[in-house]
This record gives sequence, structure tokens and C-alpha cells, in this order.
Amino acid sequence: MTVELDFAKILKTLRINNKLSQEELAFRSDLDRTYISMLERSIHQPTISTIFALSRALNIKASEMIKLVEIDCENDIESNQKN
Repeated sequence: MTVELDFAKILKTLRINNKLSQEELAFRSDLDRTYISMLERSIHQPTISTIFALSRALNIKASEMIKLVEIDCENDIESNQKN
């Protein structure tokens, strides 16, 4: 996986774990629902301000959100090295 795909996966997981629809996450983060969808499908990549808006809406620190992406990337690398 790429960091872009890992971010998309983490964003969707956090949204679902918070029991939020894309529409509700968009409302809470002052973003458009279609943009949330594109982020979750890795069509678009977030700016730093978008990451902060999303993290506030998801009740997580932006640094923690990035850390989750980093961990996912590291797991991908370890998995690829084993194969």
C-alpha cells in the first residue's frame, strides 16, 4: 500500500469507529461530503488544515491520526519484506 491508501483506510476506520456517516463527518469538519468520499477512496489527498479539521471532528489529535497512518505504513513494509 501507499501512504495515500493508508491515510484513506485510517480515515474511514476512524469515521466508522465514531459511528459517523460521511455526511456527518463533513458537517463536523466543515468539508463537503463528496470530498470526504474522495479522501476515503484516495482520489484526493488532504492538506494539513484538512487533517486538523478531520481530527477535531473525529475527537483525535492530528498527530495521533498521522501516527496511525505511519503505523499502517510500517506494517505494510514489514508484510512486504516477509513475502
